[in-house]
Amino acid sequence: MEFERKAKISEFKKFFNLTQLTGNDEALNRWAIVPDINRPGLELTGYFEHSEPRRIIILGTKEMSYIAQLDPVLLAERLERLTDEYSPAIIISKNMDCPPILKEIAERKNFPIFVSDQPTYRLMVDVVSYLDEKLSPTDNIHGVLLSIYGKGVIIMGDSGVGKSETALELVRRGHVLVADDRVDVNRVHNTIFGRAPELLKGMLEIRGIGIIDVARMFGASSHLDNIEVDFIIHLEKWDDHKQYERVGIEEEITEKILGLDIPKSIIPVRDGRNIAVLVESAVTNFNLKQRGINSAKEFEQRVYDYIKNQNEE
Repeated sequence: MEFERKAKISEFKKFFNLTQLTGNDEALNRWAIVPDINRPGLELTGYFEHSEPRRIIILGTKEMSYIAQLDPVLLAERLERLTDEYSPAIIISKNMDCPPILKEIAERKNFPIFVSDQPTYRLMVDVVSYLDEKLSPTDNIHGVLLSIYGKGVIIMGDSGVGKSETALELVRRGHVLVADDRVDVNRVHNTIFGRAPELLKGMLEIRGIGIIDVARMFGASSHLDNIEVDFIIHLEKWDDHKQYERVGIEEEITEKILGLDIPKSIIPVRDGRNIAVLVESAVTNFNLKQRGINSAKEFEQRVYDYIKNQNEE
């Protein structure tokens, strides 16, 4: 089930190593819930229509210059609104001094103001990037996530179909485990990233054996913390009454994760099939298609050419 995340201001301060000018520890319990910043040019002029009050506020050189020449009464009125209960925090860039009126209002309200040595443009980029990742929509998927030939591949399927056993064989063949059983995914812009829950990192559950530590068994290079999700492989038990792809010219299928379509392949499982080899082959074929090489289309064209030649003869 998808849910929204929050970024706590105390964690935000620690990540950016900000100097705190006002507010105590309780002030750091505020949350940022909007992945964007506000440079309050219009708000300082008194125009608050359509302003999003839940964004972190950054005061750069332009804002500080305007504040310095603004009437103190008007300035106090506008700063009162900027430091309301909805605003997470204010950051002043380039180690500039905090205006006394702003500092007085913030201390009275126990509102957090920070100062950064970063230039304004760099601070804006860094803060938005941090919030994009922290506040991105998240979900969790039942499956196994691996890095196979450099691609992030989620192996899905019903319980007992052999996902973890296939993952173990793939790791033994030199591929890299990211998550087993539960894959936590989050969307950043138009990219899906996957990782393991903290409790399950580096662990693989094999029925009949139990929990194994992949990094200790196969080396540190056999485990990754996270990876971009590129491809999904769904394992399903072989059904004699179902028609499976044989040539591969059928319409390509996808599966939605957090609103994005991820390419997907279905591999039927039955005795005698080496699933790890089939997974490797599916990923290789996916890689080739991304480079514009489609074996199925080439075979289809070869068949058409053969029929054409036969008819001409």
